[in-house]
Amino acid sequence: MALHEIIQETQAALRNDPTAAGAVFSADSRQVEGVRSEARIRQFTVTIDEPPALGGTDAGPNPVELVLAALAACQEITYRAYATALGVPLDGVSVSLRGDLDLRGFFAVGDGVRPGFTGVRGTVALTSSAPRAEFEKLRVIVDAHCPVLDILKNPVPVELVLETAPSAAAAPNS
Repeated sequence: MALHEIIQETQAALRNDPTAAGAVFSADSRQVEGVRSEARIRQFTVTIDEPPALGGTDAGPNPVELVLAALAACQEITYRAYATALGVPLDGVSVSLRGDLDLRGFFAVGDGVRPGFTGVRGTVALTSSAPRAEFEKLRVIVDAHCPVLDILKNPVPVELVLETAPSAAAAPNS
């Protein structure tokens, strides 16, 4: 089925039954060695690691790089979907992002220094025969409907429960 048809059918279905709009996405991760982790997302395994300067072996991107990649890909997907839905010709879309991080926050060196990004900036490059005015209209729509951009711009309630289990090595001697 073509993307245009998927968009139209999904929009119609959600208008007819808003209760069907809920979706749950999940990821599970476990540390496998040092600071290297393996995340399972559906049938995919993603290796996540830090560069050697941050204690890793550089076996994969680190978590903050994955946040940038998620935003870049989500922007590309959202541009493609809305260009298709609006009939705006789009031959190509790519996104380049940079995130500023003050490592004092992660390493607990500076009071009041946040451990996350202090800013993200980038460029969305579109290849299209559409008039310039269509690009700005498309940008406004994409930025209003890109899920990852929304996640990063607006607070999201997060609840993490800590579970503990005794280690075999930590078991008391009888």
